[in-house]
Amino acid sequence: MSDHAIEDLVADSIRVLDTHTEPNDPRVRDWFAALYAFQSGHDCSFTHFRVLDILLRRGHTYRFPLARHPDHAERSAYFASLTEFTELRTFDEDAPDFDGYDSWLEDGYVDPPFLYCDAGTALWQRMTDAGELHGLDTTPPRRTPLIDVVREIAMAAEKDGNHELIGEWYAFGCEALLGGPAGCPYDVDELAEMPAVRDLRAVVRRTDALPIAQRSPYAMPVEFADDEDLEAWWWRL
Repeated sequence: MSDHAIEDLVADSIRVLDTHTEPNDPRVRDWFAALYAFQSGHDCSFTHFRVLDILLRRGHTYRFPLARHPDHAERSAYFASLTEFTELRTFDEDAPDFDGYDSWLEDGYVDPPFLYCDAGTALWQRMTDAGELHGLDTTPPRRTPLIDVVREIAMAAEKDGNHELIGEWYAFGCEALLGGPAGCPYDVDELAEMPAVRDLRAVVRRTDALPIAQRSPYAMPVEFADDEDLEAWWWRL
């Protein structure tokens, strides 16, 4: 079953970032890419169409007439046959190098009559090489730490009085917001000196969002944490 809470969290975060960031700020598409990378780590559906107008306007996603696909001339019959949402990457499950379906967005997707691709994907690169994109649109998203994005979300949500959104993000704790496969690689002193962490915790204090975070189903109780001291510090404001 799709994790609708994560899907809602990401969509709401994209909306608040769009509302409170200057129209030409190039960082926004980087933030969106980080949010969708976070979402991809959960059991979520494809949700771009919830906020498609924002993704298009901010240069995270690009839309073209289907005939502009680089392979359209050679595969016109195939493209003409598409009548519903279709992912264009195909997979050979029997191939020795088959490693799952995580890369399905790389070749774009069709929602007739349009072709779509996300910045940084293989199809985006082909469209760039073909001269279909120009200027900053030809620059791939920059890798951005999730904690930096969550700081921006929290600061924007504070302006809206959206304390729920702040608490929902803070609930994920050190492991999810700053960690990786091996867990959070920082100690308490290092975390305390990080500007993004300091700013996020300050917003949580100002908005009294900690109780909201504590009620979240994603909050990790201290007694079950991999590093009790680290998590205990996270929850002690």
